[in-house]
Amino acid sequence: MARRTQVTARQERLGTELRKLREAAGLKGREAAALLGTDAGRLSQIESGVAGVSEETVRRLVAHYACTDTELADALAAMATERTRGWWEEYRGRLPTAFLDLSELEHHATHYCDVSFLHIPGLLQTEDYARRILGHRVPELPSAELDLRVRHRLARGVVLEHPTPFTTVIHEAALRIRVGDRVAARAQLSSVLDVSERDHVTVRVIPFDLDGFAGADSAMVYVGGVVPKLDTVVRDGPHGTAFIDSEAQLGRFRTLFHRMEAASLDPGRSRDFIRRLAKEV
Repeated sequence: MARRTQVTARQERLGTELRKLREAAGLKGREAAALLGTDAGRLSQIESGVAGVSEETVRRLVAHYACTDTELADALAAMATERTRGWWEEYRGRLPTAFLDLSELEHHATHYCDVSFLHIPGLLQTEDYARRILGHRVPELPSAELDLRVRHRLARGVVLEHPTPFTTVIHEAALRIRVGDRVAARAQLSSVLDVSERDHVTVRVIPFDLDGFAGADSAMVYVGGVVPKLDTVVRDGPHGTAFIDSEAQLGRFRTLFHRMEAASLDPGRSRDFIRRLAKEV
């Protein structure tokens, strides 16, 4: 297959997982390449996502690596044959690649968990809220690019129309910080309440008066893959968005999420809490 000029996070992830299996098998790149009848350079391109790979080649590699996890093997083979061109492709070359990678990740999610402390989760933001958040940067974005980013963020909400389980834990700080005026704040809280009524959506709140809470650095998006080894954690930082996929880190963030979930109010009490806040605004 031809070399790709642009590599998506999902394509890169396929290559990463194949490399992990090779390393677990104790094979060097040239040794694995010889088993395929190719050279180490070609295998390196496959493992970096720069070169596409067929389902047959994936299954041959998995067999050579003595991987007995059939669910993982099937999931990797499916990733190799996938030719999805989702709604996010209209933004390619117009928005940062991380925006598109996140949209693709959400599209393929089997479950979705979000922990937010300072802002309403992106999937739940109203247009006014999103515009103020995305517009609060230095230097300011040109109006056309700001409009594009807002439109993309709102379009991401399509995943909430699907039955994919979505759980979000929101700290009271994020609910109280008034990003816009009172009218916009009330509209945002009402929107969160509306979404929380969907059967597959769970909204939980961590209140300020919770004793012994020391987890305010645990903001994350945890996206479930077809198998747990293909889960991904997304974290935003000052230098951009990080996609985390190492098993050790995934295990760490699973534990952190369960802690945040356990510390939060149950869904019914959380809805009552948000209703009270909306009346106070």
